[in-house]
Amino acid sequence: MPETSTAATAALALGERTFIRHFRPEDAEEFTAAARASRDLHRPWLFPPDRPEAYATYTARLLHDNDRAGHLVCSRFDGRIAGFININNIVHGALRGGALGYGVFAHAAGQGLMSEGLRLVMAHAFGPLGLHRLEAAVQPKNAGSIGLVRRAGFRLEGFSPDFLFIDGAWRDHERWAITSDMVPGVSGATAG
Repeated sequence: MPETSTAATAALALGERTFIRHFRPEDAEEFTAAARASRDLHRPWLFPPDRPEAYATYTARLLHDNDRAGHLVCSRFDGRIAGFININNIVHGALRGGALGYGVFAHAAGQGLMSEGLRLVMAHAFGPLGLHRLEAAVQPKNAGSIGLVRRAGFRLEGFSPDFLFIDGAWRDHERWAITSDMVPGVSGATAG
């Protein structure tokens, strides 16, 4: 069993090798350094904040907007940030859903940490957050991202041309989704 770092004491959920927790202002240096070191991995799909000012703006939205929930995926071995999984555009009421945005950092890529982290985020979303549906919009050539959601049990629901404006152009996306009733051991949230 890996040794849990002191950072895990603030965990929202613990896995065998990872834990998830909220973003903190004091994570700016580690997060932005990892984002800069991961540019080759992220481009052209993703542009996480790689400067302290951008991180401050980014985390302020995650920490203070009621329609977002930010999660850092951290290693239980050393507490390092492996990646992030945010739930954006959260809608309650009859929908009870949100849209995922996520990325792994280069030092943690290919180790399965994000797969475990996504399972933890799903359990948190379908449990304490009371959501019923999570969606992920993925560019069709982003094999790593498609693999992540496919392994988590998301189903392909459609294709949207010119769906999101990324890196200076409107990009086509596949729409993947999962509902709480598709996850073993999770009782579906009811509309309220």
